[in-house]
Amino acid sequence: MKTDNGRIEFTSEMKKTHKILFPNMAEIHFRILKNVFISYGYDVELLTNTDQSVIDEGLKYVHNDTCYPALLTIGQMISALKSGKYDLDRTALMMSQTGGGCRASNYIHLLRKGLKNAGMGQIPVISINLSGLEKNSGFKITLPMLFRALAAIAYGDMLMLLSNQARPYEINKGETNQLVDIWVEKISKEFEQNKGISAKAIKANLKEIVASFEKIERDGTIKVRVGIVGEIYAKYSALANNNLEEFLFNEGCEVMLPGMLGFLLFKVDNRIEDINLYGGNKIKKFAMKKLYNYLQQFEEFLDEAMQTTDRFINPSKYAHLKELVAPLIGHGCKMGEGWFLTAEMLELAEIGYENIVCAQPFGCLPNHIVGKGMIRQIREVSPDANIVAVDYDPGATKVNQENRIKLMLSVARENLEKKDTNAHEEVANHTA
Repeated sequence: MKTDNGRIEFTSEMKKTHKILFPNMAEIHFRILKNVFISYGYDVELLTNTDQSVIDEGLKYVHNDTCYPALLTIGQMISALKSGKYDLDRTALMMSQTGGGCRASNYIHLLRKGLKNAGMGQIPVISINLSGLEKNSGFKITLPMLFRALAAIAYGDMLMLLSNQARPYEINKGETNQLVDIWVEKISKEFEQNKGISAKAIKANLKEIVASFEKIERDGTIKVRVGIVGEIYAKYSALANNNLEEFLFNEGCEVMLPGMLGFLLFKVDNRIEDINLYGGNKIKKFAMKKLYNYLQQFEEFLDEAMQTTDRFINPSKYAHLKELVAPLIGHGCKMGEGWFLTAEMLELAEIGYENIVCAQPFGCLPNHIVGKGMIRQIREVSPDANIVAVDYDPGATKVNQENRIKLMLSVARENLEKKDTNAHEEVANHTA
């Protein structure tokens, strides 16, 4: 059904007949989120196609001056639709829409234009947004669904945090990934049974998750620690960053990938800061503060669970990142990842992940400013920070990207050897 502006609406009848496809980003989080939608009666499939046709279709239907994440997400969906696996008259697409200054707000319009040009204009596109930008009678984000989705993100953050710290050292290869799969299935089943979403249940599950990862046998090797930051899609998506996490793992590194919860807090906090700086709707400010406090509860649950272990590094809370970055950049700088990207690099260096890859997608000017543009200032505050900014776009070769990262890693290994030598010397002097 067409709306007044010509958009194809996802109707309540379509909920019964249509399969909904959506692009992948953060592997663990999105697997759980997919099951949240399924538990509410939607036939949802997470796309995993990553072949060359994704880029080819993106270049064909998205202007090549548009940011790389738009090209990939739209290319992934159109490539899937052309694969012959789906009934195009019973298929819908789903995509997030932020409503902010980032071009991500316009991905949906670019996607609809691409679908029309590809002869598939009948396919409805569902907007996932909390700003009232678009509504569909067949898809509604209710408060219970929202709270369940936020719980899924908290669980995903914990599983990602622990698996990245356990996998490089595991003695029984594959044990960490198996444990992640077990927990994704367990959490998803609890959601289906309306469990695992109360404060008490979340806290208990998170502590149990930590305890289960502590049981993984690990060797005593010392690894180079590397943090990954950047534009949110390029940071998390293996498709966008050419399997960066796996590459670093194969290079013998331990990876720290900051969680999604901090980014959500940043986005909600931005709305509050806007009203503080420029004035605005007091009711909106009250609602945003309520949501901010709710997100902070999840942060507290994660922190409380991590306090039960001394085996894993516990990242800092959002409030500390905001305080950490204040001397370098204003909190009104919020386009793209804004000041939060700079803060993530400062925090990674502070907790021992001073070797950092900053994933910069083509066409994302704000991230080049608050990422690449802030490296010198970060090094002034954290002299040990060893940062490489890597550009990701259709024309950039994987070999070139990996060579830049390898140069960073060679410096990282030299620094690690120096620290190890100095540590041995200190022990020897103390013994003498």
